[in-house]
Amino acid sequence: MGTIAQNDLYRLIGDARARGERVVVATVAHTRGSTPQRRGAKMLFFENGETAGTVGGGCVEAEVWAEARETMRSGLPALHHFALTADEASEEGMVCGGTMDIFIDVWQQHRDDGFHHKDTESQNTF
Repeated sequence: MGTIAQNDLYRLIGDARARGERVVVATVAHTRGSTPQRRGAKMLFFENGETAGTVGGGCVEAEVWAEARETMRSGLPALHHFALTADEASEEGMVCGGTMDIFIDVWQQHRDDGFHHKDTESQNTF
């Protein structure tokens, strides 16, 4: 899975909007050192369990996936810090060793005018 082009990002979010589904968006906000993705990389998580894009792969993406599920459930956006130490990276077969801050937010369709940050109306998870 590669980075997601901006026009594809908006198309996929629009498709989810048409289905009335919420979308969790994970965005690489800051990196330091050797990391698998640069600032601005995005990954989308849909209520049906599908994903698009990448924020890094390997153990980082697994951790982001878990945080995205929690964000889908709670609706609370947060900035998460991930350390890719040289020891962890070598155990996973990666060449990384930096740190990443990833902002995870949930967007949902409102009847009135489009996507907004999630409120507490619905508690579905993917």
